[in-house]
Amino acid sequence: MFGRKKEAPTAQDRVDQQAAGAVARDSTTGKGAPTPKRSAQVAARKRPLVPEDRKASKAAERAAVQEQRLKMRQAMDTGDEKFLPLRDKGPQKRFARDYVDARFSLGEYLMFGALIFVIVSLIVPASSEQMIYVLGGFWVMFLAVFVDVFILSRKLKKRLEQKFGDVERGTVWYGSMRSLQFRRLRMPKPLVKRGEFPA
Repeated sequence: MFGRKKEAPTAQDRVDQQAAGAVARDSTTGKGAPTPKRSAQVAARKRPLVPEDRKASKAAERAAVQEQRLKMRQAMDTGDEKFLPLRDKGPQKRFARDYVDARFSLGEYLMFGALIFVIVSLIVPASSEQMIYVLGGFWVMFLAVFVDVFILSRKLKKRLEQKFGDVERGTVWYGSMRSLQFRRLRMPKPLVKRGEFPA
């Protein structure tokens, strides 16, 4: 009543107010849009448990699995950490593989010795003197492999401690079991030559 009279809004003020109202009406985010009902939100998130086109879904799933297997197979050849199986992943496992692949291991030839023993035992009579020598030779080889694996595990553990500090559980066993495989059949494939020990 006693205050000053409000000034009449100018044309520019009217244009600004209309623009602000249009933005508020057109906005689909924030406070400018009405909150959708819960039933609408649930319906938007619903997906059928069984896809409509089962044949296409199975084909797509099969293609994805096949692609993953192909990448894993390539990683076994190249040593790519991204696609290696979980048991082969990690810098310590890589170090153990390279260390084992760089050395000569008697365990590589244990399976050949066992195969020869089986063949000879089928040919030579069990009661013969030759069979005693064959059996003795096999046990000598087995004992030599055991000693070699024991020495490898001690050296590998020492090298891992020097490089990484703490040794991950199962890494020494992983390297020891790899030393019992024939070099050309090892997976992932060896990436170092004999004598090229990791730094």
